Amino acid sequence: MPRIRTTVVGSYPVPDWLVSSPSEQALADATRVVIGIQEQAGIDVVCDGELYRFDIDHPETNGMIEYFVRPLDGVTQRFSFDDLVAWRAGAAMKFRTRPPGTVTGPLGHGSLDLPLACARARALASRTFKFTVTGPHMLAKTLIDKHYRDTPALAHAIADVLAGQVRHLDADVVQLDEANLPGHAEEWEWAASAINRVLDAVPGTPAVHLCFGNYGGQTVQKGSWDKLLRYLNALHADHVVLECAHRPPEELEALRELGPRIGLGLGVVDIKVNDVESADQVARSIERAEKLLGPGRVRYVHPDCGFWMLKRSVADAKMRALVAGRDRFEGIAPAGA
Repeated sequence: MPRIRTTVVGSYPVPDWLVSSPSEQALADATRVVIGIQEQAGIDVVCDGELYRFDIDHPETNGMIEYFVRPLDGVTQRFSFDDLVAWRAGAAMKFRTRPPGTVTGPLGHGSLDLPLACARARALASRTFKFTVTGPHMLAKTLIDKHYRDTPALAHAIADVLAGQVRHLDADVVQLDEANLPGHAEEWEWAASAINRVLDAVPGTPAVHLCFGNYGGQTVQKGSWDKLLRYLNALHADHVVLECAHRPPEELEALRELGPRIGLGLGVVDIKVNDVESADQVARSIERAEKLLGPGRVRYVHPDCGFWMLKRSVADAKMRALVAGRDRFEGIAPAGA
């Protein structure tokens, strides 16, 4: 096993044939294809492409929000026009035009069933398997809250539901995704408290992914890694999975202050551009990070974020480049050489 492991962040472009003719069998077939493509590319830690949360009404975002909150007890999809106007005036979710629902009572599991979704995908993987879950900070920021009336309290209630689900997941790695926090670093303390409730329930390896937004290839959040160090160091995670390829190179220096108990996942593939990185470019990115942060500090390499907005051919080529670049850095001969 190489010292530095390759992985993906989560999403994969939804196959056109799944969108045009969705069914349970088509979803299983698509998941098998997506995992197989990753394994053939040589990815060490694979994911189902987040197809488990596929929603024909929201294929462009893979149900990153709706899948988790709409099934819950205490959440309704109804809201008044005044509520909608007030929600749109808020600063939390400028990339959305409508909330996924309104919290009207105490949250419960409802019909959410992450263990079944995880088991179905896990059965199709022959390599180390990762399952991804949207984090409580992100989910809390999207909802209209008429029950808790306090965003940190709502986030902790969501965290309790997620913790009850993830403790039953049969996955080698469970990754929590927080794409809103990097733009709201001042909320780090309650965000860390909420996500740690979920991370503490993970039976396998807990991880956290953070990025500055990836909506149609656009950066959504303004911020920098130096403002998030207190959050990162407070996480009860084995490793973090960070956007670095699309960020200013000098930002990487801030990660010197990341505690040694937390492994670093380094984004070395830019998913906001269609150009495919060369193996040399990937290897040089790893080399630069190791020189700056210390040998052995980088534990994983991966794309900056999910592949959902790219063409499949581009995503597939970027995965092959990721593996080839890691191998070149570590001096691993190409297969068949």
